[in-house]
Parts: sequence; structure tokens; C-alpha cells
Amino acid sequence: MKFIVETSARHIHVTKETLETLFGAGHTLTNKKDLSQPGQYACEEKVQVVGPKGALNVTILGPVRPADQVELSFTDARTLGLKGVPVRESGDVAGTPGVKLVGPCGEVEIAEGVLVAKRHIHMTPEDAEKLGVEDKQIVSVKVENADRTTIFADTVVRVSPKFALAMHIDTDESNAACAFGECYGEIVK
Repeated sequence: MKFIVETSARHIHVTKETLETLFGAGHTLTNKKDLSQPGQYACEEKVQVVGPKGALNVTILGPVRPADQVELSFTDARTLGLKGVPVRESGDVAGTPGVKLVGPCGEVEIAEGVLVAKRHIHMTPEDAEKLGVEDKQIVSVKVENADRTTIFADTVVRVSPKFALAMHIDTDESNAACAFGECYGEIVK
């Protein structure tokens, strides 16, 4: 069973408090484009993420979250001059580096929250049953194309009735595998 493989470019999740500091009291996120995961969307709003050696403009993903989180590639982390950025599942921010966020109305210094997202496959319980996998299981995924067929080991399965079937890799992984445009993967044993 094949599934879509999507490139998850650098982005940020913010709390309501951070959003209001960066964009002004009462500001709400503006949906620019719905994403593959139900209820998730790319926003019109962007912020500058500032590290010791540089800054990047980064799109906010909505809706607001209970914690601030910046998801980068390792290339992005080097551009910002950040060291020790770990590969983690989304939401696992304890002990990660922090950065400064700059918006049109203010700045926020987050003490932690910067990570490189561990590659993962979102799926429903029904998808997991069809694929013979369980939540948090680590699998390998073959992404086949004309230029660079690649097997991504250490891919975490994430199961929830709120998800839609899709694999997410970061821009470094996508570039290495020539996973451009519409691209599909399958779990290999």
C-alpha cells in the first residue's frame, strides 16, 4: 500500500500569547492554505526566527498550539548558527535550543522549542491495520523515483483518528531523495 510523501518545510507553531505579542492583541491566524492533515493550515503570517548567526522568515502553521515550536532542517539550523538541535517527534521540546521570534508588533525569546522533526507517517487506525503497524512503531519506507530511490529507516508511525495518511520528511531529506512534486512511499520490512 503506497502513500503520499510530503516535504514539510521549515515552520513554526505558536501559542495564542506568542501570536498576540508578535502580531498585536486580539490577532488571529489567517488561513492561507489547508494542509493534508485535517484542521491544519499554512498561515499568511510569517515571523523572523533569529539565531546567533542569522535569521530566516518562517511561516506559522495553524491553529495555535499549547507550546511554541520551531521545526527546521539541519541546513536551516546551521544557517541560524544553532548547535545541538535534536531530531524529535513534534511536541517533544524539553531540552531543545531556543531562539528569538520577531514579528511586526514585538519579539519573543523562547527558551526551548527548536527541533528537526523526526520523519513520520500520519495514519488512521484503519490505515495502521491495513499496513500491519502500530502507533510509535519504527519502520523503513521506500521512496521510489527515476533519479534516486531511497529507503528512509527510523520512520515513526503516528496513529490517530484525526490524521490523514501521509508521510512527512524535511527539506534536506526531500532534496537528498529527489522527492519532488507528487511522490509516494511504501513500508518495507
